[in-house]
Amino acid sequence: MMQYPSIRTGRLELVPATLEMLISDRNERAMLARLLDADIPASWPPELLDKATMDEFIRMQAEQSDLHFCSWYWIRCGQGRVLIGSGGIASVPGEPDTVMIGYSVLREFRNRGYATEAVQHLASFIVTIPGVRRILATTYPELKASIRVLEKSGFVPDGITEGGAGMEEGTIRYVLEAPT
Repeated sequence: MMQYPSIRTGRLELVPATLEMLISDRNERAMLARLLDADIPASWPPELLDKATMDEFIRMQAEQSDLHFCSWYWIRCGQGRVLIGSGGIASVPGEPDTVMIGYSVLREFRNRGYATEAVQHLASFIVTIPGVRRILATTYPELKASIRVLEKSGFVPDGITEGGAGMEEGTIRYVLEAPT
């Protein structure tokens, strides 16, 4: 399993999750706040970051079963450090040169450009990972803000998914190819 760095953007610090952070996120928010040196809003976690997802992240981190798996916590800096979202990558079964990216932002921090800022910086980093030539993302057709984030970050539509390999049926598939 690769060790990924923290990534600084204009307004954010993207902190790679450790196993201790992931377990604290699920079980003890006060510990997570200390580990991240950030305030955690009462609304944490975002709705797409449910218990089943956290359990899977913990399993993958503990077993180191996916060479490319990493989840980053998104900390807004400046007016005090506040946890506002998260995003990460994992390998795509059957596509060894591809990783899938996912992300979620707390409702009260949406529509401020944070997701676009984070995804653009993550994508720029991800395409430098040896062996990674493509980043895949999926989103629901009704999630217009998520579609805008992907398009602003250079992703292009690549059809409707049929389900499987971590993708839900009926979602739109987006792809970003690494520069050649």
